[in-house]
Amino acid sequence: MNTKLNNWLQLVKSEAKLFLWISVGIFLFILFFQPFPPDAFDFNNRLLFIAGLGAIVFVFMVLTKTLFPHEQYPDRSKEQHQHFPVFMSSIILIILISVAFAFYIRYVGAVKITFFIMFKVVLIAIVPPIVIKLHHTFRELKQQNENLQSAFQSNHQQIEKLKEDYLNKTIIFNSENNTESLSLLLFELVLIKSADNYVEIVFKDGEQYVKKLLRNTMKNIELQLQPYSNFIRCHRISIINIHHIHRLEAKNQNHWITIMGLDEQIPVSRQYLQKVKEAL
Repeated sequence: MNTKLNNWLQLVKSEAKLFLWISVGIFLFILFFQPFPPDAFDFNNRLLFIAGLGAIVFVFMVLTKTLFPHEQYPDRSKEQHQHFPVFMSSIILIILISVAFAFYIRYVGAVKITFFIMFKVVLIAIVPPIVIKLHHTFRELKQQNENLQSAFQSNHQQIEKLKEDYLNKTIIFNSENNTESLSLLLFELVLIKSADNYVEIVFKDGEQYVKKLLRNTMKNIELQLQPYSNFIRCHRISIINIHHIHRLEAKNQNHWITIMGLDEQIPVSRQYLQKVKEAL
C-alpha cells in the first residue's frame, strides 16, 4: 500500500509544476479576457471565483494523471496500441473540465449557460491536454537530442582513439627465413601483391610510392593484417588498404581498383567484390 502511495506521489510530483503553470495560465486568461464574467460578484469574490476555475483544472489534471499513469506523449519506439490510452486520457480530461466548468459557472457564478458559453468552455478545456502533449513532445525531443549528442561524443572519442592508434601503429613484416624485415606505419601501407615466392609491398614514403619484395606468402601476410579492418583482400593475389582506394571501376563485368597517384589497376575478383563494395 505504501509503495503504491509513494509511486502515486512521485508520479504527481513529476507533473505538479506543469499542472500548476497550466492552471495559473488559465486563471490569468479568464481574469483578463473574461469569457464568462461573473457579474454577481464584486472584484475580490470574482478573483476567488476565477481561482476556483484554475483549481478545477489542476484537480482534474491530477486525477487524469492518476487514472492514466503513463506518459501523455509516448515514446514512438513503443507499441502502437499505447497511443489509445493517451488519446482517451486527453478526451476524458476535456470532458471532465468542461462539465465541471459548466456546473461551476452556472451554480456558483450564476452565469446563464448558452451554446456560446459552452463553446468557450470547451475551447478552454482543450488547452490543458494540448499543453501537456506539447510539453512531453518537447521533453522527449530534448531527451533524444541529449542521447544523440552523448552517442556522438562517445563515437567521436572512439574514432579519435582509433585514428590515433592507426596513425601511430607500426607493423613489421619479416621474411620467412627472418633475414629481412620491413617496419611501416599502418597508414603508410597501401597494397600487398603476390609475386611468385615473394610478396610485393607497396607503401608511401612521403608523397612517393615505394615497392619492396619480401620472401613470404600472402596467407601469412593476411593473417598478420587480420586484426586491422581497413585491410581487405580484393583478389587472390592482392590485399589493399581501403583508405588509399581512389575508386572502384567496372567494365565488361570486370572490376578493378585505382589508387590516387599510383598508375596501376588492382583487379577485384567476383569472390571478393561484394566485400569490397561493403567496405567502400
